[in-house]
Amino acid sequence: MDTGEKLSRSVDISERITRVLQHRVQVAGEQFRQRATEATKAMQPAAAAGWAWPQYAVDCAQRAVIFWDTLRQRGNNYLEHAQQGQPPVLHFKHEMVLDGRTLQKPVNYALLRIVPPEGVSVDALRRPYIIIDPRGGHGPGIGGFKDDSQVGVALHAGHPVYFVMFFRDPEPGQTLLDVCAAEREFVRKVRALHPDSAKPAIVGNCQGGWAAMMLAASEPGETGPLVIVGAPMSYWGGAWREGEGDNPMRYAGGLLGGTWLASLSADLGNGKFDGAHLVQNFENLNPANTLVDKYYKVFANADTEPARFLEFERWWGGYFLMNREEIEWITRNLFIGNKLWSGEVKSGPGASGAFDLRQIRAPIIMFASLGDNITPPQQAFNWVADVYKSTEEIKARGQVIVGLMQKEVGHLGIFVSGKVAQKEYTQIVSVMKSIELLAPGLYGMEIRERAGEGGRPEYEVEFHELRLEDIVARLNRMQRVDEKPFEAVAAVSEFNQRAYELFAQPLVQATSYDFIASMARRFHPLRLQRWAWSDLNPWLAWLPGAAQFAKEHRQSLPADHEMRRAEAGLADLASAALEYQRALRDAFSEALFFHIYGNLFSLYIADREPAPVAQPADPLELPIVKEALASIDKGGYPEAFARVGFLVTRRGDVPLSRLEAGQQMVKDYKEFLPAAPLEQMRRIAGEQEIIATYEPEKAIAALPALLPDRKDRERLLTLLDRLENDVRVRHDGLTPEQQTMLKRVRRALGQPVRVRESAAL
Repeated sequence: MDTGEKLSRSVDISERITRVLQHRVQVAGEQFRQRATEATKAMQPAAAAGWAWPQYAVDCAQRAVIFWDTLRQRGNNYLEHAQQGQPPVLHFKHEMVLDGRTLQKPVNYALLRIVPPEGVSVDALRRPYIIIDPRGGHGPGIGGFKDDSQVGVALHAGHPVYFVMFFRDPEPGQTLLDVCAAEREFVRKVRALHPDSAKPAIVGNCQGGWAAMMLAASEPGETGPLVIVGAPMSYWGGAWREGEGDNPMRYAGGLLGGTWLASLSADLGNGKFDGAHLVQNFENLNPANTLVDKYYKVFANADTEPARFLEFERWWGGYFLMNREEIEWITRNLFIGNKLWSGEVKSGPGASGAFDLRQIRAPIIMFASLGDNITPPQQAFNWVADVYKSTEEIKARGQVIVGLMQKEVGHLGIFVSGKVAQKEYTQIVSVMKSIELLAPGLYGMEIRERAGEGGRPEYEVEFHELRLEDIVARLNRMQRVDEKPFEAVAAVSEFNQRAYELFAQPLVQATSYDFIASMARRFHPLRLQRWAWSDLNPWLAWLPGAAQFAKEHRQSLPADHEMRRAEAGLADLASAALEYQRALRDAFSEALFFHIYGNLFSLYIADREPAPVAQPADPLELPIVKEALASIDKGGYPEAFARVGFLVTRRGDVPLSRLEAGQQMVKDYKEFLPAAPLEQMRRIAGEQEIIATYEPEKAIAALPALLPDRKDRERLLTLLDRLENDVRVRHDGLTPEQQTMLKRVRRALGQPVRVRESAAL
């Protein structure tokens, strides 16, 4: 492409960016005006309520004293937690099972066993759960932060629960690959403790999600189902379209110039990266909540809110460290490089193989939220399309992938919300065994709520089989063209990283000392605001007594009092102004990102890229389909069992009740099932589904070749006869198509077709 065409393309890109920016600014302005109008209306009645000022002044002063004392308690809690070594903020008692610091390659991770609370019993023979918390700046514990949590749900369902925690300080030289190796040891330990149980289910939260995927890919067959919650797997994904939500974290790496800043921060920390930097990034995402909303909630509800606030702040204010090697591995391979799904990340030092997510044999349940602006659904789900090129490949590899979407909670809410725990997590745990019986493929999990006895909510679960191609088109309305500029980000990041390592890193490392690094961490703004407003501050000596006096002589006004409504309106006005500022900041940051990297990609990278290999329009032309069809007459009893099962089974949506009935039927007809591991049978079932879908006539005709032994034929025919007369099958009824298919299968296997009464069918 000549220079003129490149410049023309650059102008087109700039025009689109400008249109999107104008739209975002307009929407932000309209939202601010609406909130400001509502807040002003709430403040108007206070002007005529002069008589209420004395009562309000007393109420406000008392709440203010209680509020400031709550912040003092937060500071004391922070200091106490730090002195204790910042243990996990788990709601449950726990005991150490395996300390990663004692392994051959020490890491600052450990495996805990959760002790069931009084009144809760667990069955050691039930599937154990291993929960991996995120190491994204905070400490561990969010997965078991309260009774209504991932830990609590699994315990109350009777499952043994284990928790992967980490200590504040990393072991010298530890890497993320060392951590992955330690987590493999944790899984082996749990399996040894529960040898007669099903393989442990792994729950990975955020960063713990891709850690769980690496764990399962590095040792296929050792884990049970994976539940990855709010986990960014496809880091370049997001939304860039008029009317779509903002995803500001998506652009942060590019606007900061790539990975070099993380390396600089670690070098300034004398080889340690301070997790408080990551937490500050989270706080900067929503200045309205950081500066106004969360504090006003405590101030407005000073009689009830402090306990909840202090409980959450104990976790939010715990800042952990990473080695330089760890943060550089994360930023280069994941945040900027986006290499995990592509198979470019090696599975260990000097290893010839890479993490291949296609090798995972256990079902994968992906849980994301439309309200999450840190891990938007595109980042949680797009990796499936990057790893598996078609629906047929998912089936042929015997993989079961289930997607569950929450519509409104944010990134933290997906982990800590009690409502999410009671609904989504409870249903995930309850259907785990059923999910293992799903035929290979991609499914959407739907949870419908209804009123039960006494008005208590009850839930119905159904699985809808989906096609990968349809889901990708629905999630990515721009066909992922907006991900192309991130290739330019990766190139610029590599250049900046190399320049930093050559010209600046030696000087920075030479001038970094433990004392300087320690003082920098101590005076980080997030730490400073806590310990400076604690009992270490002698100017606050009066505050505990004043707060106690205010509580004992409390004269509160109701929340619907006109003065209180005016106060809330003023707070909402301040929040709206900060939200408006945030919306403008994010809109201009997004525009700047695409102006820089969209044009860089267009001018220097686009024409160098090979044209993408188009997938054949006809599925019969897919290599994976051709490979399956080539084996149409190869196999034995397992292949025949899976093929006949697909031919005679009713397709469509799968209600949970059908899967639960299937679990019981598996037990009842165990003698007729193939003697093959479940993971192997899923792969066989996927291949046979492809064969039976695209060549049904040949699939039926080839059945005798799969069952040359007469005993095997009789075994399968006996199973069909018993199933046909099973009251559970009769209750659902056989469709005319199923009856016809049963006759054809029997005829192909040499059994005479008997005349049957329709009432018996």
